[in-house]
Formats: sequence, structure tokens, C-alpha cells
Amino acid sequence: MSHDLSSPVVTALLPEVSALIVEALNLDVAAAEIDPDVSLFGEGLDLDSIDVLEVALVVSKRYGFQMQADDPNNETTFSSLRALTAHIANHRTV
Repeated sequence: MSHDLSSPVVTALLPEVSALIVEALNLDVAAAEIDPDVSLFGEGLDLDSIDVLEVALVVSKRYGFQMQADDPNNETTFSSLRALTAHIANHRTV
């Protein structure tokens, strides 16, 4: 089953993924304060490529699927917390 960005499954998973990112990157922001639709890069959370690698690693461990550095969809996948969460909802094995 494929979950779109507004799927109830994605909405329910957002707080968990947000907390995972905050913990993995030791961010000085509460998970609940992250706007799910703001960019993870630049003006949003201001993540860089090393941060993305860290997030990909913890996502892979937590949700049981490998995120590939050379995936052509990574820019879309990591465009926002909601987009990343939808990707997780669609690919998770645990």
C-alpha cells in the first residue's frame, strides 16, 4: 500500500520520525516544534549532507530498509519531514 503525504499513516508517524531526527542529530529544538512541511535544508532545519547521512543511517536501523546515497529521489525524499515520513511509511519493514 502506498501512502501519500496526507495519509493518516504518515500523519501518525510524523511525531516518531521528528523525535528520531532530533535525537540522532542532537538538535536544540523540540520534536513537536518541527514544521512537517518546512524544508529540512536551508531556511528550514538547516541540515547539511552529513546530517542527511546520519538520518539515513538511523532510519535504516529503526525501520528496516536501506536508504541509498545515490537514489535519484533523495532530493524529494529529504525535502521535508512529511516527505521523509511518507517515504518511511512506504518502505518500512518493521
